[in-house]
Amino acid sequence: MQYFKGSLIVTIIGLILAFYIGGFYALYITALLAILEVSLSFDNAVVNAKILETMEPKWQKRFITYGIPIAVFGMRFVFPIIIVAIASSLGIFETFMLAINEPEKYKTTLESVHQLIYAFGGSFLLMVFLDFLFDEEREEKWVKFIEDSKAIDKFGKVDSIKILIAIALGLVLTSVTDSSTIAMAYFSGVFLHAIIVSLDDLLNTDGVRSGMMGLLYLEILDASFSFDGVIGAFALSSDIFIIMIGLGIGAMFIRSLTLYFVAKKTLTEYRYLEHGAYYAILALSIIMFIKIFTNVNEVLVGTIGITFIAVALIHSILENTEETKKENNA
Repeated sequence: MQYFKGSLIVTIIGLILAFYIGGFYALYITALLAILEVSLSFDNAVVNAKILETMEPKWQKRFITYGIPIAVFGMRFVFPIIIVAIASSLGIFETFMLAINEPEKYKTTLESVHQLIYAFGGSFLLMVFLDFLFDEEREEKWVKFIEDSKAIDKFGKVDSIKILIAIALGLVLTSVTDSSTIAMAYFSGVFLHAIIVSLDDLLNTDGVRSGMMGLLYLEILDASFSFDGVIGAFALSSDIFIIMIGLGIGAMFIRSLTLYFVAKKTLTEYRYLEHGAYYAILALSIIMFIKIFTNVNEVLVGTIGITFIAVALIHSILENTEETKKENNA
């Protein structure tokens, strides 16, 4: 429980604040938002753990001390306000006042730019999955007809294959939407990922990831996951403070799960858990692209992610059990 003490404290404080703001109804909505955030970002915790394992202990601690304020206040409160400010050509303060005094108008403005948000988030998550798919150092394979196929092995030897795939998909998306702004958002996600990966390769030492670049990567990854939750949250509440509290509680639990996975070496014990998380990321990326054209229920999104994780976990347990039996019979 030591890994979840901070999350429980934040939860108690958050629920008290929610009750103060809007009584039992606000309390209920806050709890729902927290559950929504955890269900949408559970796979994020697994991927975060994989990245944190390659970082120095001091940066693992900073993931909490620096990451929590950024995740709770930055990505789930400030970031949506910045997006609305840009979309509406208002100042940050004017947008903040709009969110407080005219929440429905604020919600409408945020939803008006949802296509750009999904294009950016979808492309960034796509690149994260392609990093996993074409990782030559990864020995364990799960969906072998994909990961261990001759096609993946052959294409993996092509220089810049991930960028080429992303460009090809971006051109298709641009052609279908016929929108230069969506194209700009999509390729911004690809470009940002390329910059972070390049700087990380430049700054890492003996396989230890650069702490600053690792933290930046984790925060942008968190932002990509949070896009869906922030926009979907307005279906439950138009109060930006309730949304921030609810999603913030969920984000805190995701970080606690991440540290728990790292400390208990969960990804080593359950060999396919990482794989399941990355396939869930691919699914979320595809869903974000679909959401550019039509709405997809957040419950379905969360269910798909959790299903991938659950199947990977069960498969890992079965494999471990089978190996134990073989060792005992040897």
